Amino acid sequence: MALFKKSSEMPSKNGDDQKKRAQLPPWKVAIIDDESGVHDVTKFALSHFKLDERGLEFYSCYSAAEGFELLKKESDIALAFVDVVMEHDHAGLDLIERIRGELKNQSTRIILRTGQPGSAPEERVIRDFDINDYKAKTELTASKLKSCVYTSLRSYRDIKTIEQSQRGMEKVISASSSVLRSNTLHHFGSAVLEQTLQLLNLQSSALYLTSYHQDLYQDTQMNLLATTGNMVSYSEIENVESLPGEVKEYIIEAIALKKSIIHDNVYVGFYEFGNDVTSILYLQHNTALTPLQVRILELFAANVSLTFENLAGKENVQQTQKELILIIGDAIEQRSKETGAHVRRVALMSELLAEKLGQSSEFIETIRHAAPLHDVGKIGIPESILHKPGKLTPEEWEIMKTHAEKGYNLLADSNRIIAKMGARIAYTHHERWDGDGYPRGISGEEIPLEGRIMAIVDVIDALLSKRSYKPAWPAEKVIEYVLEQSGKQFDPNICEASLALMERFVAIQTEMPDGHEET
Repeated sequence: MALFKKSSEMPSKNGDDQKKRAQLPPWKVAIIDDESGVHDVTKFALSHFKLDERGLEFYSCYSAAEGFELLKKESDIALAFVDVVMEHDHAGLDLIERIRGELKNQSTRIILRTGQPGSAPEERVIRDFDINDYKAKTELTASKLKSCVYTSLRSYRDIKTIEQSQRGMEKVISASSSVLRSNTLHHFGSAVLEQTLQLLNLQSSALYLTSYHQDLYQDTQMNLLATTGNMVSYSEIENVESLPGEVKEYIIEAIALKKSIIHDNVYVGFYEFGNDVTSILYLQHNTALTPLQVRILELFAANVSLTFENLAGKENVQQTQKELILIIGDAIEQRSKETGAHVRRVALMSELLAEKLGQSSEFIETIRHAAPLHDVGKIGIPESILHKPGKLTPEEWEIMKTHAEKGYNLLADSNRIIAKMGARIAYTHHERWDGDGYPRGISGEEIPLEGRIMAIVDVIDALLSKRSYKPAWPAEKVIEYVLEQSGKQFDPNICEASLALMERFVAIQTEMPDGHEET
């Protein structure tokens, strides 16, 4: 048998009302009283009650024990009418203490009612118990009962709004740590957007924020900045073409008209900020928007869009710098008659090896972009040495070895993290674990980790590749060489990790083949 039962207000007269209530769920009201007549009278007096277009859903409990189980199961009871005297003279008071204490429920509004006013003095009850009102049952006429419910439900609504805003702010704070990484900006934007909706007390079923602009060459770019509500997730949407059909049509219409669109339960805000940034905010909502709500949404769209544009510009510069590093690496390798694909392969191999070694995400990201600079010093080596078909003389070999220090000197004065790591890689990737390398002959962990990583991936890629002086080695022969050089040329721990990745290294050779045959 159920511990409690519930009932809703009077049935609706048409399908539209039913649809509206489905969108706006009723307020949940608990009647905890051992007199069945009190339940009937309360439900009748409030049968047509509405607040914010929401009716009431009643839950009936006939003892304090049933009331506790109800509040334990239903955490979103907005209002509870509690009788003082039920199983015993202070059952209702004990129930309130359990609701606030055991259940940690500070949100539900409680109206304490008694048929025996002298059994619990009003002043002591209001002072000692966390309740909203204390009334004798004979006091509560229909009009006074409605007044109590209006006051209590508004209080509950405001408390829940504050709680939701706090949760939203927590999401914003947690998301803000990654806001400077443009690929996670949508998480930040969505968290701010969700908080904005909660502060405005909007129940949105779909909301998208997009940014629209044209670059110097009139190429149109549309970015999805934030999403929230019941919709297609951001990860499933790549561009405006991937948006749901109706949403896409509204956004395109707003762009074409260059103005906001209001249609039934859809609001499409069109905002221009300066000459370069245009934002389109698509909102599918359940209630009409006030001018204040529209203004706050506009402010949200402005700030997130401008933030995105600034970060996108920063990212564009960073990506250009990274691409230029690859191009420089390609150019150096081609000047020394090496394959251009080599720098791209060792960049990926270094990244995989750093990840395998359990390095931080910052280290992994940096070594991927710094690895192509490992032979940048060869720009200072004469072509007569770089292009010599035969074996170098001892004097020529000494000149060749200077490329490590030359590369270091080219990059050492930069304060940028990629260049700083590139300088260390250029300087140390020809050092050996046993100390027999160059240019300084340092050994073991004196050699920076990035230098030890590059030392092995540079050799593995060279051995797996065809060169003018040798054919490509099979993987088995490369594995034998790595095992033989463990503790000599290479760090033993890095050798072990490299062998575990050897199958992937071989696959990279297939995925990123040399672009030309060497002669």
